[in-house]
Amino acid sequence: MADNPNCDLQSLSPLQLFERVTEQGEKVRALKAGKAPKDEIDAAVRMLLSLKLSYKTTTGQDYQAGLPPKDLVLINNGTTKEEDEDLVNPWNVQTSNAKGVDYDKLIVRFGSSKIDTDLINRIERAIGQKPHHFLRRGIFFSHRDMDQVLDAYENKKPFYLYTGRGPSSQAMHVGHLIPFMFTKWLQEVFDVPLVIQLTDDEKYLWKDMTVEKAYEYARENAKDIIACGFDVNKTFIFSDLDYLGTSAGFYKNIVKVQKHVTFNQVKGIFGFTDSDCIGKISFPAIQAAPSFSSSFPQIFNGKENIQCLIPCAIDQDPYFRMTRDVAPRIGQPKPALLHSVFFPALQGAQTKMSASDPNSSIFLTDTPKQIKTKINKHAFSGGRDTIEEHRKYGGNCDVDVSFMYLTFFLEDDDRLEQLKQAYTSGELLTGELKKVLIETMQPLVAAHQERRKQVTDEIVKQFMTPRKLAFEF
Repeated sequence: MADNPNCDLQSLSPLQLFERVTEQGEKVRALKAGKAPKDEIDAAVRMLLSLKLSYKTTTGQDYQAGLPPKDLVLINNGTTKEEDEDLVNPWNVQTSNAKGVDYDKLIVRFGSSKIDTDLINRIERAIGQKPHHFLRRGIFFSHRDMDQVLDAYENKKPFYLYTGRGPSSQAMHVGHLIPFMFTKWLQEVFDVPLVIQLTDDEKYLWKDMTVEKAYEYARENAKDIIACGFDVNKTFIFSDLDYLGTSAGFYKNIVKVQKHVTFNQVKGIFGFTDSDCIGKISFPAIQAAPSFSSSFPQIFNGKENIQCLIPCAIDQDPYFRMTRDVAPRIGQPKPALLHSVFFPALQGAQTKMSASDPNSSIFLTDTPKQIKTKINKHAFSGGRDTIEEHRKYGGNCDVDVSFMYLTFFLEDDDRLEQLKQAYTSGELLTGELKKVLIETMQPLVAAHQERRKQVTDEIVKQFMTPRKLAFEF
């Protein structure tokens, strides 16, 4: 069997996947019985976990030894064409479709609600201004209970925002800015408190790094987050490694969640195995706890019934499905969610961005020259093979990464539509579209770098100190 189980999984039927999981499970047991080297056992276990996740994604059922799949309701509506199968979980996103993940199917699979025109119009009426272009363009496309949040807001009841960042590297890329740009807009238009969780504990548990390195990355990432323009009087940023040790309210909520979720449930939701460390198994409760206002008594004056709204990428939804299931059982309101699409890698929407591959995205540390080179050299094109063909048949905006990036970062709706028409008709060439993206990204990244230079360690300390914010509760 190949060492990388993901390379050909999407072509397998549910029964073939079942057989692969069974075979891999036997291999792991044989390695353990034979006292094989630890790294060899670990690699085999990782492959088993990946296979089990693929099986659950395809069938909607947990793998059970000796029970082959039956009565399947496939997430791909019964077809086995590989372009219809997507793998989406908090650690892995895979699709073989150049257009990216099929988000309409993901909504059905996750059981969330589509952000439709009615909801966008309602948000516009509530805030009295044009909604953010992320909403207008479907970049935030799915929600849970956003209508409840708007009910509360219209009835002058408070809510708060919660989002986060797993600090896995010192340098963030432009895709990491998406939830923070949107959260900043939400905070400004609704005028509500915001808490930002830096899950340095998660990165220590999942990655090969020291506790000290994870905490250092958290503080570095905090500088990039602060550079997005958040108001220190309305925003609390916290590192789990720091805050958990100082907040009784936070820890009490973690323990309550832990008591109400079984090991079988987290295995089913997250694909954990008996070989995973207990830190991973208990971590989802730590990501759940900021959904409850009593985790921040200094901000909410001890009040427990204030609803939370969480803007995040949809791969984080499993954490909050679990949280929403537990919330009523511990006497807390369910958090509401707004889900964003995934930010594509430069090489195409079906590939994953990687902090270890500097060419997979534009990093917030890149120079104007690096940005230009990366876009010209690596941005996947929806153009034709020759200029003659392109002029005749036009380009494909659905797979063109430069156009995708402009959808995120070019705020002018009319200009974006003009570019789409010109590229689709063949009037605009790929090189010309890339030039527009370069001219959009260079000043955006440079402006971010300038703002980040102003963020001192003292400013980081202000944001990360538990305190009362500029709201009365």
